[in-house]
Amino acid sequence: MAFSEAAHAAKPVGSDKGASTEQTGGGDGTGIYAAARITYSGSVAPNGASGNVTTADVNWTPPPCWYAPYLGAKDFKKKMSKDIERQLKTPGIGGTAGSALTELQRHYEDGYGWSDNPGYEDYNVDQDGEGMFWAGVENPNEPDVLKRSSCTDLPFWVDKGEAPPPRYEEAVTPEILAALAYQHMQLPDTEVTLAPEQTTKVNLPTWAWLDKSVFDDVQATAAINVPGFNIEATTTARPVSLTLEPGTDDAVTYPASGECTINDDDSIGEPYARGKGDRTPPCGITYLRSSGDGTYNLQATITWDISWTGTGGAGGDLPDGTFGNDQAVTVQEIQAVNR
Repeated sequence: MAFSEAAHAAKPVGSDKGASTEQTGGGDGTGIYAAARITYSGSVAPNGASGNVTTADVNWTPPPCWYAPYLGAKDFKKKMSKDIERQLKTPGIGGTAGSALTELQRHYEDGYGWSDNPGYEDYNVDQDGEGMFWAGVENPNEPDVLKRSSCTDLPFWVDKGEAPPPRYEEAVTPEILAALAYQHMQLPDTEVTLAPEQTTKVNLPTWAWLDKSVFDDVQATAAINVPGFNIEATTTARPVSLTLEPGTDDAVTYPASGECTINDDDSIGEPYARGKGDRTPPCGITYLRSSGDGTYNLQATITWDISWTGTGGAGGDLPDGTFGNDQAVTVQEIQAVNR
């Protein structure tokens, strides 16, 4: 059973209202707001923006939409009945759209239902405070509008303390919150220490390292707290390796793969010190050609192992994340000295 889009009831909450995951339901002139705020804490991007983590799994994406607690029975009746009445009074409404609105009204007022979608008597007002209507919510950070607006089931009732019916696979869970925390996570800018710094010589090994003090775990938490429904998830990123891309094919990396793994003391590479000039660095680069009047764009990318834990002991792994910085490196020819 489906109603036409003219009823607007199947559109995700907050669509066309600039909704964000901070205020999942948005608001309108009635002053009624969705109760289900997703709040973010820890190392996250400001103002609900996406963070700077790039997932290593090209097939993994955060949820484009989900279902979450929306309004209690009395507030839902106030909003939905007003919307339906307004649309029924629209000049020229009729045909399929008019029938859909009438059936929608019967669904929430007169117990009219169908397979897997029981109807409601007077918007469940006699159960106000004992549960909430849930509705679809768009992820404003999802660029694909079709995916973002795909949670189109009609708002449905969930008793306090109960889980949504299994058919609502997109109903918000700690795992969904973990994916959203991942999407909003902000990893620290980390500049690799080089020796020589900024300017090096052709065929001279450049040492690269990261001190353990800049390599701490990073955490981000997403949570929903409404009456009878309180869940959260914390996503933790742990640095595991540094990958060097010299910015030119005329270079040799150490190790040959360019990936420097983390040491037992949580550092990466080895600091250069006097007397090591004739040694091969465990993590570094040798440039084979001068950069001329310009520079090479050295890309230093850290790979982070990402896991999550959530309400009820849930938890698991998420795809590795990466975040990198660019550093300009000048490479000069070694000048011969004539005597």
